[in-house]
Amino acid sequence: MKPVRGRGAARAVADLMDGTVLASVEIAASPERVFSALASEEIVKWWVMPGVFETLEWTGEVRPGGSWRAAGLRANGQTWSLEGEFIDVDPPSKLVHTWRMPGIGDAPSLVTYSIERVENGARITLRHTGIGQRDSCMGACMGWESSLTQLAVRLGELNG
Repeated sequence: MKPVRGRGAARAVADLMDGTVLASVEIAASPERVFSALASEEIVKWWVMPGVFETLEWTGEVRPGGSWRAAGLRANGQTWSLEGEFIDVDPPSKLVHTWRMPGIGDAPSLVTYSIERVENGARITLRHTGIGQRDSCMGACMGWESSLTQLAVRLGELNG
């Protein structure tokens, strides 16, 4: 994949002391379409960091109290999985869920997607809070930037 600049290129920053990632991207798709891509099995097509990890499966009950689970493969051949619970589901403007690695004793972190209509599409602002370890926070920052860019590219191609 070639580098994406301008519209469709996600930007993410991490506050390692606070355990927070803030990311944003503008996408050439409606908020409704963006929400659908965030809250469906379509996640396996965009939640990826080429050369680092890919998502192979996702399941979820997209409703407050519903659970979700994702699993995939790292570049080194090791598997990974994540799970959580949906806290707030307000299509097409907001989606909030917990995030945790099964078997790890850390408290779950929290991911909030805010989606707003902008000229020619939608803007996602993502806030991932409560990440317990500095290296995990930095990894999440890089992963969100890559994955949200992949989402923008995918939806832009589908709508173009």
